[in-house]
Amino acid sequence: MSEKEKIFGHIPVFCDEILEIIPENGPIRVIDGTLGYGGHSSLILEKNRQAELLGIDRDGEALAGAEEKLKFALGRVYFERGNFSDLKKHASEVGWTSADVVLLDVGVSSPQIDNPQRGFSFRRDGPLDMRMDKRSPSTASRILNNASYDELERIFREYGEVPRSRNLAKAVIERREEKPWARTLEFAELCEDVSGRSRPGAPPAPTLCFQALRIAVNGELDELKKALTDAIGMLNPGGKIAVISFHSLEDRIVKNFFRDAASDCLCPPGLPACVCGHKAVLKILTKKPLSPSAEEKRKNPRASSAKLRIAEKKG
Repeated sequence: MSEKEKIFGHIPVFCDEILEIIPENGPIRVIDGTLGYGGHSSLILEKNRQAELLGIDRDGEALAGAEEKLKFALGRVYFERGNFSDLKKHASEVGWTSADVVLLDVGVSSPQIDNPQRGFSFRRDGPLDMRMDKRSPSTASRILNNASYDELERIFREYGEVPRSRNLAKAVIERREEKPWARTLEFAELCEDVSGRSRPGAPPAPTLCFQALRIAVNGELDELKKALTDAIGMLNPGGKIAVISFHSLEDRIVKNFFRDAASDCLCPPGLPACVCGHKAVLKILTKKPLSPSAEEKRKNPRASSAKLRIAEKKG
C-alpha cells in the first residue's frame, strides 16, 4: 500500500477528487475542518507548495499524528484543537478571515475505530467512551447509564434508525438497574439480541446502535450544520467546499444545506411572489453525491458508504 493510500493507519477517501479542486500553483488558503491524521492535508500541501493550510481537530491524538505527518510543510500549516463547528473562531486565531477551500471529512477515523480504548468499535472490547475529544465530560457509558427512556429511544431512532428502538431503550434501562454499562462488547451483545439480525445488505444492528450513540456523545449533526454555515461565510468568491460523509443522516444535512444555499428563493410553494429575499450563494458542482470507485472500495472497504458533495461560492 502506497504512502498516498495509507497514512498513519488511516486511508483517506476521495483523494483524486479532492486534489482536483486544488490548483497546482498560486497562493491559496485551505481549511481542513476535520484534519484527522493529516491524510488529505498532506496531499494538498504536496500538490501546491504555495498553499497554506489550517487544520482543525478535537482529537489530541489525531493532531499529534498530523503534526508529525505535515512537518514537511512547516511554516505553511497551522493546527487548532477544537470543534469544526467553531471553524470561523479557529481561523481568526491564526489571523484568517477567509479561505479558498474548505474540506470536511465527517465521521470517525480508522485509528479511532481500531483502538479499543476509544470505545468506537463493537468488534473489540473496551470502555464505552466514544469521545472524539477526551476533554469532553460526555461519554457513551454516561449516556447509557443516565439518559431517560425517551431520550435513549430518540437517540437510537433518529441517529441510528435502529430497528426496535423502543425495545432497545427499555432493555438498556433494565440492564443498568442491575449493573452499570461499562464495556463495548456488553452493549454490542444487547444490540444484537434486541434488534435481531439485519436484513440482507443492511449494516449489522450493533453498527447502527454504536453510530447513534457516537453521534449523541459528540453532537455530530449539530456540529455539522454550524460548520457548513461558517464555511460558506468564510469562502472567497469562486472558493470551493467539499464534504465527505459516511451515512445518510450526514449526507442529508449536506444535501439540504447545499440545495438551500444554491436557491434564489426559499418561500413555501404556492406563493404568488417571493417574499423571503433569499439569494443563492452557492453553485452545486456535484448534481448527485460522488461514490468511491470499485477500485477504491476494494482497497479500502471502509470507504464503501462514503459520499462526496462539492459546491462553489458564487461571486
